[in-house]
Amino acid sequence: MVQHVQTSSPSPPGSRPGTRRAWVVAAVAGAAIVAAGAFTTVPGLLISPLHQQYAWDRGHIALAASVNMIFFGFTAPFAAALMERAGIRRVAAGALLLIAAGALLTSVMAAPWQLVVYWGVLIGLGSGCLTMTFAAMITGRWFVRRRGLVTGVLSASSHLGQLVFLPLLAWSVDRFGWRPSVVTLALAALAVSAVVALLLRDHPADVGVPPYGGERVVARPAPATGAACRTVTVLIDAARTGTFWLLAGMFVICGATTNGIMWSNWVPVAHEHGMHATAAASMLSLIGVFSALGAAVSGWLTDRFDPRHLLACFFTVRALTLLALPMVLSATVQPSLVVFAVVYGLVDVATVPPVIALAQRRYGDDGPIVFGWANSAHQLGAGAAAFLGATARDLFGTYDAVWAVLSATCVVAALTALTVRMSRG
Repeated sequence: MVQHVQTSSPSPPGSRPGTRRAWVVAAVAGAAIVAAGAFTTVPGLLISPLHQQYAWDRGHIALAASVNMIFFGFTAPFAAALMERAGIRRVAAGALLLIAAGALLTSVMAAPWQLVVYWGVLIGLGSGCLTMTFAAMITGRWFVRRRGLVTGVLSASSHLGQLVFLPLLAWSVDRFGWRPSVVTLALAALAVSAVVALLLRDHPADVGVPPYGGERVVARPAPATGAACRTVTVLIDAARTGTFWLLAGMFVICGATTNGIMWSNWVPVAHEHGMHATAAASMLSLIGVFSALGAAVSGWLTDRFDPRHLLACFFTVRALTLLALPMVLSATVQPSLVVFAVVYGLVDVATVPPVIALAQRRYGDDGPIVFGWANSAHQLGAGAAAFLGATARDLFGTYDAVWAVLSATCVVAALTALTVRMSRG
């Protein structure tokens, strides 16, 4: 009897078993991030309709967006620990179910406090689990090659959710009202949750394949038990240094002057100048497009120049754009407003790579966790700006003072950046 022996020879990564599975997992993860990202800009579309329907103060409505941003920010540092303990698939699917529940409950609310609980707490907790922590765990486990590419694509997925859905949601709210739009988003989150439960896997070893670009199946690591404790320990140690408070302070201002004021207040601001909600949402999407470009360019610059100088430059440009905004807003989209969207967009997320670099240089292996806590401060500033911006509009009848104050805080951040210490000594 002749026995045929199959000899193995190295094969390109694209032909190894499990290659397609890794890309399927990445695609499903991207869909989850897109779905969660679609909910981040909805509060800005709800302020005017809810104000008109219920006569609620804009500040009360914006409070839900503030609470959402705060829960989003403070959930993210612990999301990795939860995924290590309970599994990525369970946490991601559960997070999307939480988001869907919050949206569905919002559609039947009758009081402002319910908006805060449903949209602020439930959706904030759910979306906080589907951030860069989620993306980093997917790429770290499923990819050896193309890890940077996949990380970049997943990082952009949240913005993609905003860019794709925002103009459609604005059109839907204008044409059909806010409830059908919110329910549609909830159903989309439920559908993606089902896809996650069916197709996402925690580790390549669960299906007996190597990670993309790997030579052999890698054993699944044992569940970590000290991740949450380390997250808090790193915070306590970093809080004893001045650098942490400088980074966190800059990111408070960064959050207040970007998604804090823009994602929740931009549409009502433009509406007050006579601009149609769909046109305003399109301008916000344009900002998002150039935010992605600006972040990529900022990363390239951070490898070549002092991150502190870059931050000072970015915050200065942002200060000038915010100061000029009241002068370029009008009932129609003018070239000056397009220029604002392009310039502001380029420096919108550009602050992130320099801050990551400063955290890594100053805190070494703890740098990513320190950045996670600084990002929580970012969301704290964003939440404060969302609420205080709308409250200022109720008090003064205009947003003009808001832009002036935020512009001044950007100047403070620019000066602060120059004082950050980079060395570990």
